[in-house]
Amino acid sequence: MWARKKTYAAALLLLAAPALFGCAAEPSARAEASPSTSAEPETGKPEAGKPDTGKSASAAPRAPESLEIPSVPPVEDRGIVEGGDVSWPQCPTGMGIKERRTLGLPMPLGTSEYVVIGLTNGPAFTPNPCLASQVEWATKNKVMTSAYAVVSYPDAATIRERGSEGPGDPETEVGRLTNVGYQQARWNLETMARAGLESPSVWMDVEPVPGWEWSDDIAANQAVVKGAVAGYQEAGKRVGVYSIEGLWTPIVGDLQLQLPEWRPAGETSRDAALERCDGEWMFQGGAAVIVQWLEDGRDRNVTCPGESVQLPLWFHQY
Repeated sequence: MWARKKTYAAALLLLAAPALFGCAAEPSARAEASPSTSAEPETGKPEAGKPDTGKSASAAPRAPESLEIPSVPPVEDRGIVEGGDVSWPQCPTGMGIKERRTLGLPMPLGTSEYVVIGLTNGPAFTPNPCLASQVEWATKNKVMTSAYAVVSYPDAATIRERGSEGPGDPETEVGRLTNVGYQQARWNLETMARAGLESPSVWMDVEPVPGWEWSDDIAANQAVVKGAVAGYQEAGKRVGVYSIEGLWTPIVGDLQLQLPEWRPAGETSRDAALERCDGEWMFQGGAAVIVQWLEDGRDRNVTCPGESVQLPLWFHQY
C-alpha cells in the first residue's frame, strides 16, 4: 500500500471549492452533492431512524469478489486526454428535488472528448432530472460517455423497503444495509437504461451528503458501499471510485476495495489536478485513471499519464 503523505486536514483544505462529475454559480449548493465537494464530513450519532449496528469495522462483510469484466483490444497511448463531467447542477435552473435545485451551470468545453454523467440528484434513489437531455448532448457532440452515481446512507424507511433482497443476509442489520447498497446500484442501472445512456462502467461517488448523512458506524457504512459494488459488478459493469482520503476515511475507515480511482482536486489548475495522479493520493488501493478540477464554473477532467489507453474500458463512444 502506498504511503499517504497528505493529512486529513490538508486534504480537506485542498478540496475547498465551489464545485461538481459526473461528478459553479452557487458555491454552497454546488458542494453539497457534487463529486468535487469540499464539505467536511460530519461526525456524531446517526440521524433518527438510522440503525446503530453496534459493530466495529472488523465486523463488516468482506468486499464482493470482482467479476471478470470483458476487456478491449489495446489502444495507443494518446497522452493526457481532456474531458468533463455533468449532473443535476448543469440542468436548467429550478429542477430537481427541493434539497437539490438545479443551477444551470455550463456544459463541458468543446475540447472535451469524454463526459461522465451523474445519475442522481444528490442522494441515492433520486434521479438526475435532465439525464436524458445530457445524454442527447453527448450523442450530438459525439463524446465518449461514462456514468457516476452518489452512494448514500439510507433512512429507516428505505432499509425496511429495500433491505430484504440482495447479496446480504436480511436477518442482520449489516446484511440489510448491504442489500440497500445493492438496490441503489440496480436502481441506477435502470435509470441509465431508461435514459439511453451507454457506459461500460459506473463510478461510485463516496463522500458526505448533507441531509443524508452517513452513520458513525464504519461497518454499517462499509456495508452500503460494498453492496453497491456488488450490484454494479453483477450487472457486468466496471467499477471505479470517486473520492479522496479526507472524504473516504471518515465514512468507511481503511476499507481497501482496490478499485481504480477518480480523484478531485477542487478549485485549482490542470497541473495541480495532475499531481493527484501520484500514488501518494491513493485512498482505497487503486491507481488513478482520471482527475478533476474546477475552473470557470466547469468541472474539468484529464486522464492520468499513461491511462488514456484505458478510455475504452470506462467510456462508450457515440
